[in-house]
Amino acid sequence: MATLRSIKRRIASVRSTQQITKAMKMVAAAKLRKAQNQLLSARPYAHELDGVLGHIAGTLRKGSHPLLERRPVKRTLFVVVTSDRGLCGSFNANISRRALQEYAACASQEKAVLVIGRKGYDYLRLREVLIAAHHLDFMHQLQFADAQRIALQLQNGYIQKKYDRILIIYNEFKTAVQQQIVVEQYLPIQPVVSPEVKFPVGFIFEPSPRRILSQLCPLSLNVHIWRILLESSASEHGARMTAMETATENAADMIKELVLYYNKARQAAITKELNEIIGGSEALHG
Repeated sequence: MATLRSIKRRIASVRSTQQITKAMKMVAAAKLRKAQNQLLSARPYAHELDGVLGHIAGTLRKGSHPLLERRPVKRTLFVVVTSDRGLCGSFNANISRRALQEYAACASQEKAVLVIGRKGYDYLRLREVLIAAHHLDFMHQLQFADAQRIALQLQNGYIQKKYDRILIIYNEFKTAVQQQIVVEQYLPIQPVVSPEVKFPVGFIFEPSPRRILSQLCPLSLNVHIWRILLESSASEHGARMTAMETATENAADMIKELVLYYNKARQAAITKELNEIIGGSEALHG
C-alpha cells in the first residue's frame, strides 16, 4: 500500500493539473467566442460570393476562365487543414486519418498533399504520403493575408497544370462540441448554378461578364480559403474547450477517489498503531 505522504503528493499534483485544465478551458472559451464571431461574419459573404460567381459563370461558355476549366484528372492535390497545437482531443487525429484514407483511395496517377498546421504535417510526413508543401505556425493568429498566400499558391498550381483537381479536407464548425469533417472540391470552381440558367431578359452587366469573372474568381477563392481557416480555427477552440472540460471533470473524480483512498489508508494506519499499542500493553501486564 502506498504511504500517506505519497498519496497526499498525488492529490496535490492532480489538483494542480485540474487548475491548469480549468484555466485552459477558460482561455479556449474566450478564443472560441472571438473565432465564432469572425466565422459568422465571413460565412454570409462567402456564400453570397459563391452564388454570384455561379450565376455569372452560368452565362458564359466553358473555358471562359482557366480556374473554371475542367480536364481529365491525372494529378490530384489534397489540402489538409489541421492545427498547430495539441490538447484538443481527437480533433487532429480524426482529420489526419480521414486525409490518409482519402489519399489512399484516390485513383489519380499522381497525388500529393499540402498540409496546413503542424499536427497534420507531423502525422502525414511519417506515412507514405507525398507532401508538396506545408504552412505551419500561423493558425493561432489568423490573417486574411495568410488565406491569400495559400489561395494564390493553389491557383498558380492549377493554372500551370501541376494539378487537375484540388480537394480540401477540413473541420466545419457546427457547435462548441460538434465538428464535421468536410471533403470538398476547391478547383476547378464548380458553379452553383447550372449553365442552362440565364438571367432575366434586360439584365445588363457592367463591365462585361468575362471581366467580372476574371476579378471574381480569385476573390472568391481567397474568401473560400479564409472561411475554411476560420471554420478550422473555431472547431479547434471548441474541441480544446471540450477536451479541457472533460479533463477537469476527470481530475475531480480522481481527487475524490484519492481522498477516499487516503482516508482508508489513514484509518488502517491508525488501527494498526492502536493494535500495536494494545498488544504491547497486554504483553507488559500479562
